[in-house]
Amino acid sequence: MSGQLVTTEQMPSRALTAMDMRAQVNLVQEVMQAVMKKDTHYGVIPGSKKPSLYKPGAEVLAATFRIAVSYRVEDLSTDDHVRYRVTAVGTHQTSGIVMGDGMGECSSGEEKYKWRRTVCDEEFEATPENRRRIKFGKYQGKVEKTKQVRTEPADQANTILKMACKRAQVAMTLNVTAASDIFTQDIEDLPEELRTEEAAAAETARPGPEPYPDEKLTGLMPAYTKLVQDGTKTPAAILATIKSKYTMTATQEKRITDLAAKPLADNAPKPATDEWGADYDKTAKAKTERQPGEE
Repeated sequence: MSGQLVTTEQMPSRALTAMDMRAQVNLVQEVMQAVMKKDTHYGVIPGSKKPSLYKPGAEVLAATFRIAVSYRVEDLSTDDHVRYRVTAVGTHQTSGIVMGDGMGECSSGEEKYKWRRTVCDEEFEATPENRRRIKFGKYQGKVEKTKQVRTEPADQANTILKMACKRAQVAMTLNVTAASDIFTQDIEDLPEELRTEEAAAAETARPGPEPYPDEKLTGLMPAYTKLVQDGTKTPAAILATIKSKYTMTATQEKRITDLAAKPLADNAPKPATDEWGADYDKTAKAKTERQPGEE
């Protein structure tokens, strides 16, 4: 299933299996580990557990799964307000099947588009009172006052349309690839002060992940080794699964990544009896039960 979403055209008589879904999630995790770069394709807001998916990251996932994006735009603008609501539609490039969609909206009424800093005090005084304000902020513990005036919405119409398309594209990508458990979308678009509040609330509401016990890693290394050698999982996929629940040291991560070059001994220990061992046993059983000619 490498590089493709499983479509209903490919599997008309049954729903996707757990193995199909696992392979798809594994591929998303592998692309994130091998291709995507932090702060370019995604970014982690301080205090938030999940990274935010950026537009370049959404484009990488769309290319991976061969998703073509098209847009439906609703213009909700008024005389003094630019506002667009966009629906991004994801279509499978080879089959032409619509895989899903996502919505995004942007307007000139948002904080970062509505106001700008004045060029000088004279500009502030010459601007009508209903189109100017003093913005209070905090920097290095000190309260600051900034003189601001309203922007011209028409000057930002193209930027606002592109932002609405970007938000819709990211939402569609998360919906179609089932990657919402890995990425979030909304935090990066919040104003800085609201980001701080939300990050602090998230940090208070839930404890951080626990360290991964060395004894657990040692006990499961035979299982991890077999999973990698059999092609059931890659080291990147194993690391992504562990890191979804635990924090790992650099030494622990290296033990996993080194499995890619480690040959499997004929007398390798039997995988541990737990969730990884169960996964391996099911996969091995499925391979032995395949009929001749099956791929």
